Amino acid sequence: MASARKTSSSHGRSRKRGWSISRRVEKVATRSRIDLLTLTSMSNAETLDLLQSAALQAGLDADGARLLRHGSNAIYLLPNAETVARVGRPDTAENASRQMRIASWLSANDIATNLPIDGVELVTIDGRPVTWWTPIAAHRHATPAELGAVLRKLHTVAVPTVLDLPSLDIVGYIVARIDSATALASTDRRWLRDQLTRLAKDLAAAEDLQSRHVVHGDAWQGNLVVPDGGSPILLDFDHVSIGHLAWDLIPLAVDHEDFARISSNDYAAFVSAYGGYDVRQAQWFRTLADLQELRWTAFVADKAAHDPTAADELSHRLACLQGEVPRPWHWAAF
Repeated sequence: MASARKTSSSHGRSRKRGWSISRRVEKVATRSRIDLLTLTSMSNAETLDLLQSAALQAGLDADGARLLRHGSNAIYLLPNAETVARVGRPDTAENASRQMRIASWLSANDIATNLPIDGVELVTIDGRPVTWWTPIAAHRHATPAELGAVLRKLHTVAVPTVLDLPSLDIVGYIVARIDSATALASTDRRWLRDQLTRLAKDLAAAEDLQSRHVVHGDAWQGNLVVPDGGSPILLDFDHVSIGHLAWDLIPLAVDHEDFARISSNDYAAFVSAYGGYDVRQAQWFRTLADLQELRWTAFVADKAAHDPTAADELSHRLACLQGEVPRPWHWAAF
Protein backbone atom coordinates (compact mmCIF):
# COMPACT_ATOMS: atom_id res chain seq x y z
CA MET A 1 0.00 0.00 0.00
CA ALA A 2 1.15 3.51 -0.68
CA SER A 3 2.16 5.72 2.21
CA ALA A 4 -0.72 7.05 4.23
CA ARG A 5 0.81 10.51 4.18
CA LYS A 6 2.83 12.60 1.78
CA THR A 7 6.11 13.98 2.98
CA SER A 8 5.76 17.54 4.20
CA SER A 9 8.22 20.23 5.12
CA SER A 10 7.60 19.45 8.78
CA HIS A 11 9.73 16.36 8.38
CA GLY A 12 12.74 18.60 8.05
CA ARG A 13 12.40 19.17 11.76
CA SER A 14 12.95 15.48 12.51
CA ARG A 15 15.74 14.80 14.94
CA LYS A 16 18.83 13.03 13.58
CA ARG A 17 19.68 11.06 16.70
CA GLY A 18 20.23 7.37 16.21
CA TRP A 19 17.53 4.92 17.16
CA SER A 20 18.59 2.43 19.81
CA ILE A 21 16.47 0.01 21.81
CA SER A 22 17.31 -3.07 23.83
CA ARG A 23 17.54 -6.46 22.19
CA ARG A 24 14.67 -7.62 24.39
CA VAL A 25 12.38 -4.91 23.02
CA GLU A 26 13.54 -5.68 19.46
CA LYS A 27 12.45 -9.30 19.93
CA VAL A 28 9.08 -8.15 21.28
CA ALA A 29 8.67 -5.79 18.32
CA THR A 30 9.47 -8.50 15.76
CA ARG A 31 7.09 -11.00 17.32
CA SER A 32 4.31 -8.43 17.68
CA ARG A 33 4.73 -7.34 14.05
CA ILE A 34 4.12 -10.91 12.88
CA ASP A 35 1.18 -11.41 15.25
CA LEU A 36 -0.55 -8.15 14.31
CA LEU A 37 -0.13 -8.65 10.58
CA THR A 38 -1.62 -12.13 10.94
CA LEU A 39 -4.60 -10.79 12.86
CA THR A 40 -5.39 -7.97 10.46
CA SER A 41 -4.88 -10.07 7.33
CA MET A 42 -7.40 -12.73 8.40
CA SER A 43 -10.88 -12.15 7.03
CA ASN A 44 -13.95 -12.24 9.19
CA ALA A 45 -14.95 -15.51 7.50
CA GLU A 46 -11.61 -17.13 8.38
CA THR A 47 -11.85 -15.94 11.97
CA LEU A 48 -15.43 -17.24 12.18
CA ASP A 49 -14.27 -20.66 10.96
CA LEU A 50 -11.62 -20.65 13.68
CA LEU A 51 -14.21 -19.59 16.27
CA GLN A 52 -16.59 -22.36 15.26
CA SER A 53 -13.85 -24.97 15.64
CA ALA A 54 -12.99 -23.61 19.07
CA ALA A 55 -16.64 -23.52 20.13
CA LEU A 56 -17.08 -27.15 19.09
CA GLN A 57 -14.19 -28.13 21.35
CA ALA A 58 -15.67 -26.09 24.22
CA GLY A 59 -19.13 -27.62 23.77
CA LEU A 60 -20.67 -24.36 22.53
CA ASP A 61 -22.53 -23.33 19.37
CA ALA A 62 -20.98 -20.49 17.37
CA ASP A 63 -23.13 -20.84 14.25
CA GLY A 64 -24.45 -17.33 13.57
CA ALA A 65 -22.03 -15.58 15.94
CA ARG A 66 -22.07 -11.79 15.53
CA LEU A 67 -18.87 -9.75 15.32
CA LEU A 68 -18.82 -7.02 17.98
CA ARG A 69 -15.31 -5.66 17.43
CA HIS A 70 -12.13 -6.57 15.58
CA GLY A 71 -9.24 -4.76 17.22
CA SER A 72 -6.42 -6.33 19.19
CA ASN A 73 -8.83 -9.25 19.61
CA ALA A 74 -11.79 -10.34 17.48
CA ILE A 75 -14.81 -10.29 19.78
CA TYR A 76 -18.05 -12.14 18.97
CA LEU A 77 -21.43 -12.60 20.62
CA LEU A 78 -22.50 -16.22 20.35
CA PRO A 79 -26.06 -16.96 19.20
CA ASN A 80 -27.16 -18.04 22.68
CA ALA A 81 -26.56 -14.39 23.71
CA GLU A 82 -25.03 -15.77 26.91
CA THR A 83 -21.39 -15.95 25.81
CA VAL A 84 -18.89 -13.51 24.32
CA ALA A 85 -15.89 -15.09 22.58
CA ARG A 86 -12.51 -13.34 22.32
CA VAL A 87 -10.23 -14.60 19.56
CA GLY A 88 -6.68 -13.52 20.28
CA ARG A 89 -3.52 -13.08 18.24
CA PRO A 90 -1.23 -16.04 17.50
CA ASP A 91 0.93 -17.26 20.37
CA THR A 92 -0.90 -15.24 23.03
CA ALA A 93 -2.51 -18.14 24.90
CA GLU A 94 -0.47 -17.43 28.03
CA ASN A 95 -1.61 -13.81 28.07
CA ALA A 96 -5.23 -14.82 27.40
CA SER A 97 -5.14 -17.30 30.29
CA ARG A 98 -3.65 -14.61 32.53
CA GLN A 99 -6.48 -12.21 31.62
CA MET A 100 -9.01 -14.76 32.81
CA ARG A 101 -7.16 -15.17 36.11
CA ILE A 102 -6.81 -11.39 36.49
CA ALA A 103 -10.55 -10.87 36.08
CA SER A 104 -11.32 -13.46 38.75
CA TRP A 105 -8.60 -12.12 41.07
CA LEU A 106 -9.84 -8.54 40.81
CA SER A 107 -13.39 -9.69 41.44
CA ALA A 108 -12.19 -11.47 44.59
CA ASN A 109 -10.62 -8.16 45.65
CA ASP A 110 -13.95 -6.33 45.42
CA ILE A 111 -13.38 -4.82 41.94
CA ALA A 112 -16.43 -5.59 39.78
CA THR A 113 -15.17 -7.08 36.51
CA ASN A 114 -16.35 -8.72 33.35
CA LEU A 115 -15.84 -12.40 34.20
CA PRO A 116 -14.98 -15.46 32.12
CA ILE A 117 -17.65 -18.15 31.80
CA ASP A 118 -17.22 -20.53 34.70
CA GLY A 119 -16.24 -24.05 33.68
CA VAL A 120 -15.48 -23.28 30.01
CA GLU A 121 -11.79 -23.65 29.25
CA LEU A 122 -9.59 -21.63 26.94
CA VAL A 123 -9.24 -23.28 23.52
CA THR A 124 -6.29 -22.78 21.17
CA ILE A 125 -6.74 -23.19 17.42
CA ASP A 126 -3.79 -22.71 15.05
CA GLY A 127 -1.91 -20.98 17.86
CA ARG A 128 -4.71 -18.49 18.54
CA PRO A 129 -6.45 -18.52 21.93
CA VAL A 130 -10.23 -18.28 22.25
CA THR A 131 -11.68 -17.35 25.64
CA TRP A 132 -15.30 -17.19 26.75
CA TRP A 133 -16.78 -14.29 28.71
CA THR A 134 -20.06 -13.22 30.28
CA PRO A 135 -21.90 -10.66 28.13
CA ILE A 136 -22.95 -7.40 29.74
CA ALA A 137 -26.53 -6.21 29.45
CA ALA A 138 -27.47 -2.81 28.04
CA HIS A 139 -24.93 -0.35 29.39
CA ARG A 140 -23.20 2.99 28.97
CA HIS A 141 -19.61 4.16 29.30
CA ALA A 142 -18.62 5.36 32.75
CA THR A 143 -18.52 9.02 33.67
CA PRO A 144 -15.13 10.54 34.56
CA ALA A 145 -16.12 10.52 38.24
CA GLU A 146 -17.07 6.83 38.09
CA LEU A 147 -13.76 6.00 36.44
CA GLY A 148 -11.83 8.02 39.05
CA ALA A 149 -13.52 6.15 41.90
CA VAL A 150 -12.78 2.71 40.45
CA LEU A 151 -9.15 3.61 39.70
CA ARG A 152 -8.70 4.85 43.26
CA LYS A 153 -9.95 1.48 44.50
CA LEU A 154 -7.85 -0.49 42.01
CA HIS A 155 -4.67 1.33 42.99
CA THR A 156 -5.08 0.31 46.64
CA VAL A 157 -5.06 -3.41 45.76
CA ALA A 158 -1.79 -5.00 46.81
CA VAL A 159 0.51 -6.43 44.14
CA PRO A 160 -0.56 -10.08 43.92
CA THR A 161 1.58 -13.05 44.80
CA VAL A 162 -0.79 -15.46 43.04
CA LEU A 163 -0.37 -13.82 39.61
CA ASP A 164 2.79 -13.19 37.65
CA LEU A 165 1.87 -9.74 36.34
CA PRO A 166 4.31 -8.24 33.83
CA SER A 167 5.82 -4.78 34.14
CA LEU A 168 3.95 -2.19 32.08
CA ASP A 169 6.07 -1.39 29.01
CA ILE A 170 4.48 1.47 27.08
CA VAL A 171 7.69 2.15 25.15
CA GLY A 172 7.94 -1.48 24.01
CA TYR A 173 4.28 -1.41 22.96
CA ILE A 174 4.83 1.68 20.81
CA VAL A 175 8.03 0.25 19.28
CA ALA A 176 6.21 -2.91 18.22
CA ARG A 177 3.41 -1.02 16.52
CA ILE A 178 5.69 1.43 14.75
CA ASP A 179 7.68 -1.48 13.39
CA SER A 180 4.60 -3.37 12.23
CA ALA A 181 2.94 -0.32 10.60
CA THR A 182 3.69 -0.97 6.93
CA ALA A 183 1.72 2.11 5.80
CA LEU A 184 4.13 4.54 7.47
CA ALA A 185 6.35 6.62 5.19
CA SER A 186 10.04 6.28 6.09
CA THR A 187 10.18 9.92 7.14
CA ASP A 188 7.18 9.49 9.46
CA ARG A 189 8.59 6.28 10.90
CA ARG A 190 11.92 7.99 11.59
CA TRP A 191 10.17 10.97 13.18
CA LEU A 192 8.10 8.74 15.47
CA ARG A 193 11.18 6.77 16.50
CA ASP A 194 13.10 9.96 17.26
CA GLN A 195 10.26 11.24 19.42
CA LEU A 196 10.04 7.92 21.23
CA THR A 197 13.79 7.85 21.88
CA ARG A 198 13.64 11.31 23.46
CA LEU A 199 10.60 10.50 25.59
CA ALA A 200 12.02 7.14 26.70
CA LYS A 201 15.12 8.91 28.01
CA ASP A 202 12.96 11.41 29.90
CA LEU A 203 10.88 8.58 31.31
CA ALA A 204 13.93 6.67 32.53
CA ALA A 205 15.22 9.80 34.26
CA ALA A 206 12.02 10.28 36.30
CA GLU A 207 12.89 8.24 39.37
CA ASP A 208 9.51 8.61 41.05
CA LEU A 209 7.86 6.93 38.02
CA GLN A 210 9.54 3.63 38.86
CA SER A 211 7.16 2.72 41.71
CA ARG A 212 5.14 -0.50 41.50
CA HIS A 213 1.35 -0.65 41.63
CA VAL A 214 -1.33 -2.73 39.96
CA VAL A 215 -2.48 -0.66 36.98
CA HIS A 216 -5.14 -1.29 34.37
CA GLY A 217 -2.91 -0.04 31.56
CA ASP A 218 -5.71 1.16 29.26
CA ALA A 219 -7.91 3.17 31.60
CA TRP A 220 -10.52 5.09 29.65
CA GLN A 221 -14.26 5.44 30.07
CA GLY A 222 -15.07 2.75 27.49
CA ASN A 223 -13.24 0.12 29.55
CA LEU A 224 -15.50 0.80 32.52
CA VAL A 225 -19.16 0.26 31.67
CA VAL A 226 -22.29 0.79 33.73
CA PRO A 227 -25.26 -1.54 33.10
CA ASP A 228 -28.70 0.00 33.30
CA GLY A 229 -29.50 0.23 36.99
CA GLY A 230 -26.19 -1.35 37.97
CA SER A 231 -22.69 -0.52 39.19
CA PRO A 232 -19.54 0.02 37.06
CA ILE A 233 -17.86 -3.09 35.61
CA LEU A 234 -14.22 -3.09 34.58
CA LEU A 235 -13.33 -4.57 31.17
CA ASP A 236 -10.31 -5.45 29.03
CA PHE A 237 -7.43 -6.93 30.98
CA ASP A 238 -4.87 -7.13 28.15
CA HIS A 239 -2.64 -4.50 29.76
CA VAL A 240 -3.17 -5.08 33.48
CA SER A 241 0.34 -5.02 34.84
CA ILE A 242 2.71 -3.50 37.38
CA GLY A 243 3.64 0.14 36.89
CA HIS A 244 3.19 3.67 38.15
CA LEU A 245 -0.40 4.66 38.92
CA ALA A 246 0.00 7.78 36.77
CA TRP A 247 -0.36 5.66 33.61
CA ASP A 248 -4.02 5.12 34.49
CA LEU A 249 -4.61 8.84 35.09
CA ILE A 250 -2.93 10.20 31.97
CA PRO A 251 -5.62 9.26 29.38
CA LEU A 252 -8.33 11.45 30.92
CA ALA A 253 -5.89 14.27 31.66
CA VAL A 254 -4.85 14.24 27.99
CA ASP A 255 -8.49 14.06 26.89
CA HIS A 256 -9.08 17.27 28.83
CA GLU A 257 -5.85 19.15 28.09
CA ASP A 258 -5.17 18.36 24.42
CA PHE A 259 -8.55 17.26 23.03
CA ALA A 260 -11.21 19.06 25.09
CA ARG A 261 -13.17 15.80 25.04
CA ILE A 262 -14.23 16.26 28.64
CA SER A 263 -15.17 19.50 30.34
CA SER A 264 -13.27 21.16 33.17
CA ASN A 265 -16.09 20.21 35.54
CA ASP A 266 -15.96 16.55 34.50
CA TYR A 267 -12.19 16.48 34.84
CA ALA A 268 -12.44 18.07 38.29
CA ALA A 269 -14.97 15.38 39.23
CA PHE A 270 -12.49 12.71 38.05
CA VAL A 271 -9.71 14.20 40.19
CA SER A 272 -12.01 14.51 43.20
CA ALA A 273 -13.27 10.93 42.90
CA TYR A 274 -9.69 9.69 42.67
CA GLY A 275 -8.86 11.43 45.92
CA GLY A 276 -7.70 14.88 44.84
CA TYR A 277 -4.50 13.98 42.98
CA ASP A 278 -4.17 15.81 39.63
CA VAL A 279 -1.51 14.21 37.43
CA ARG A 280 -1.23 17.41 35.39
CA GLN A 281 0.70 18.97 38.28
CA ALA A 282 3.53 16.43 38.07
CA GLN A 283 6.78 17.69 36.52
CA TRP A 284 6.84 14.72 34.14
CA PHE A 285 3.21 15.14 33.01
CA ARG A 286 4.12 16.25 29.50
CA THR A 287 6.41 13.25 28.99
CA LEU A 288 3.62 10.82 29.84
CA ALA A 289 1.05 12.82 27.86
CA ASP A 290 3.26 12.77 24.74
CA LEU A 291 3.86 9.03 25.15
CA GLN A 292 0.11 8.45 25.44
CA GLU A 293 -0.50 10.33 22.20
CA LEU A 294 2.28 8.38 20.47
CA ARG A 295 0.63 5.20 21.72
CA TRP A 296 -2.73 6.17 20.24
CA THR A 297 -1.08 7.16 16.96
CA ALA A 298 0.95 3.95 16.71
CA PHE A 299 -2.23 1.92 17.30
CA VAL A 300 -3.91 3.54 14.29
CA ALA A 301 -0.73 3.33 12.20
CA ASP A 302 -0.80 -0.43 12.64
CA LYS A 303 -4.30 -0.55 11.09
CA ALA A 304 -3.64 1.88 8.23
CA ALA A 305 -2.34 -0.65 5.69
CA HIS A 306 -5.68 -2.49 5.72
CA ASP A 307 -8.14 0.31 6.48
CA PRO A 308 -8.37 3.50 4.35
CA THR A 309 -10.19 5.29 7.16
CA ALA A 310 -7.35 4.47 9.53
CA ALA A 311 -4.85 5.70 6.92
CA ASP A 312 -6.60 9.07 6.77
CA GLU A 313 -6.72 9.23 10.56
CA LEU A 314 -3.02 8.39 10.76
CA SER A 315 -2.22 11.31 8.43
CA HIS A 316 -4.26 13.64 10.64
CA ARG A 317 -2.69 12.44 13.88
CA LEU A 318 0.82 12.83 12.51
CA ALA A 319 0.00 16.37 11.41
CA CYS A 320 -1.22 17.13 14.92
CA LEU A 321 1.84 15.69 16.62
CA GLN A 322 4.19 17.52 14.25
CA GLY A 323 2.66 20.89 15.04
CA GLU A 324 0.64 21.42 11.87
CA VAL A 325 -2.74 21.40 13.65
CA PRO A 326 -3.38 23.53 16.76
CA ARG A 327 -4.88 22.07 19.92
CA PRO A 328 -7.51 21.08 20.86
CA TRP A 329 -7.25 18.15 18.47
CA HIS A 330 -10.08 16.03 17.18
CA TRP A 331 -9.16 12.38 16.65
CA ALA A 332 -11.64 9.73 15.51
CA ALA A 333 -12.07 6.69 17.73
CA PHE A 334 -10.70 3.30 16.62
